Amino acid sequence: MKAIRFGRAAAVLSLAALALTACGSDNPTAAVQGGSTGGSGVSGTLSGAGASSQDSAMQAWMAGFAAKNPGANVQYSPDGSGAGRDAFLAGGVQFAGSDAHLDDEEFAAAKEICGPEGAMDIPAYVSPIAVAFNLEGVKEINMDAETMAKVFRGEITKWNDEAIASQNAGVTLPDTAITVVHRSDESGTTENFVEYLSAAAPKVWTDEVSGDWPAKLGGENAQGTSGVVSTTSSTDGAITYADASAVGSLGTVKVKVGDEYVAYSPEAAAKAVEVADKVEGRGDLDMSLELRRDTTESGAYPIVLVSYHIYCSSYKDQATADLVKAFGNYVISEEGQQEAQKSAGNAPISDTLREQAKTAIDSIKVAS
Repeated sequence: MKAIRFGRAAAVLSLAALALTACGSDNPTAAVQGGSTGGSGVSGTLSGAGASSQDSAMQAWMAGFAAKNPGANVQYSPDGSGAGRDAFLAGGVQFAGSDAHLDDEEFAAAKEICGPEGAMDIPAYVSPIAVAFNLEGVKEINMDAETMAKVFRGEITKWNDEAIASQNAGVTLPDTAITVVHRSDESGTTENFVEYLSAAAPKVWTDEVSGDWPAKLGGENAQGTSGVVSTTSSTDGAITYADASAVGSLGTVKVKVGDEYVAYSPEAAAKAVEVADKVEGRGDLDMSLELRRDTTESGAYPIVLVSYHIYCSSYKDQATADLVKAFGNYVISEEGQQEAQKSAGNAPISDTLREQAKTAIDSIKVAS
């Protein structure tokens, strides 16, 4: 279980300044009427921080929401999932974007900020995590989980190693050294990726599942999604993991699931989410999910992240509550999800998840 981290004081303080503007707004707001589209006539400033994986989608959401609500302004700082949760728990922002739901300690701590009912995790963004590489002349390769785990642990060091070559008949693999590129910051993408390795290759990946990359494994590190993609793109033989929307022209790995190798796609990611289980011990409205990383479901791509928006169950004033509800409802609406898909290539949430999310968001109230 992760400890709560408050080591990003500078980021939290800068975000807190934004939050004070939003929380202290005297702008009157209309009651939320357009829950499915976000066209509610609300105004004021809403501040959030968190997952960089959501950044492209967030830009689309902010633009679409602002077009429907000219008096409203949403600010989002893509500092990473851990930084976003820290800022939220410190009261620096009104919502967080996170590629991992609140853990048990964070869930308990949220009650100090959000009142006795705490916070809620709402799935907002579903996307495959691509295992991406830079290898001249090679655009796609197959790997099973055990091989992938050995590569990222530094136990397989050459691209033409027999463990890789045996799964890629007909592909010419060079005698190039493999450089593993991982996140330097605490990251929900890291946590989702190593959760897959731990579940699908437990005899190889024996490290604790965490948003922090195991320091003992070495490799190159970079900040954020853009950082690991940039480093991999400029390093011959490099391999990394990143939100699929961000990998650009890099080659990608097809993952062995059951007896087949599955390429990432929005549809394959959505299929993996369909068989997920709800996290136990949370409130009725919390939508934290446990993904089945070792699934053998045909066509499912198990290296997938469900990125959440984390909201308080109650806010200190009606204006903030209305603004949060309006934005939250726009994000999960069919329109909001379609706009995000155009921008980021993610998988829209299902109608079932949308209905559950709307019920949760509509329950947000003013603290008594």
